[in-house]
Amino acid sequence: MRVGISLGTAYPAGDRNGAASVVRQARAARDGGLDILSVGDHHATGPMPYLQNTPMLGRVLAEWDERPSGCLFLVPLWHPVLMAEQIGTLADIAPGPFVVQTGLGGGSSQFRAMGVALSNRGRRLEEGIRLVRALLDGETVSSTMFGFADARVAPVPSRGTEWWVGADSPRAIERSARLGDCWYANADLTPASARDKLARYREACDRHGREPVRLPIRKDVFVADTAAEARAVGDRLIEAGYRGFERDAVAYGDPEDVAEQLAEYAEIGFTDVIIRTMTAPLEAAVRSVELTGEVRARLQSA
Repeated sequence: MRVGISLGTAYPAGDRNGAASVVRQARAARDGGLDILSVGDHHATGPMPYLQNTPMLGRVLAEWDERPSGCLFLVPLWHPVLMAEQIGTLADIAPGPFVVQTGLGGGSSQFRAMGVALSNRGRRLEEGIRLVRALLDGETVSSTMFGFADARVAPVPSRGTEWWVGADSPRAIERSARLGDCWYANADLTPASARDKLARYREACDRHGREPVRLPIRKDVFVADTAAEARAVGDRLIEAGYRGFERDAVAYGDPEDVAEQLAEYAEIGFTDVIIRTMTAPLEAAVRSVELTGEVRARLQSA
């Protein structure tokens, strides 16, 4: 099982070390041998600082190498031409293959702030993916939905791109089989729900004659030098209602504990796990990423 990271780019208001911590986490991911480096996407988060995806990824790519890198885009909130231009530039900067991770996004306040109706997000996601992929293939495209005509972008990725389409509902999973190179499973899935939804996705792939390039899942993780230290952080977060997740949807402990918890997803059939560090003080977050290299080594030797 390959292990990658989605770098956490949110940090406490007033802390001036947020961006520096993200860079340190990127270095730790590189030195720990992680298989892919990526960043997430969120908007209008004030007063909580959230470092935006494209400039932050551009910065941390200076710490990376020829291993794949990726960027999540909440597609309904992006103009397709701008999104295609950002991807084209990032793919040109990246030394290795580039992965586009997509999601619907949620939260009425985020959509209101970006001037997009939450009710239209499914149609905007589907049209946005179609348009951006065509633009990155060098085509000239127009869209009534997004209100533009005869657009063409450059540069386009010389090595192409790999598209992971996030989905959760049956209809969305069907869409990921049609539109993506693979399905990107949500972080809130437990082993039981992940098994059921992976089976649904495989059935959809069979209907559409598609073979996924990989089967990735995102997981919220916290790794510490001792299990007791990790439990002190993880138990507190879960008891406080962390993201609304069930305990079985996250993994925390020492490297051996976390590897054991994540191994269940490999047994189900997932080929990649993309870890997102659970909320922790910046130093503890950096250490968690450092220890994730040990988790990876254990998973790959299993």
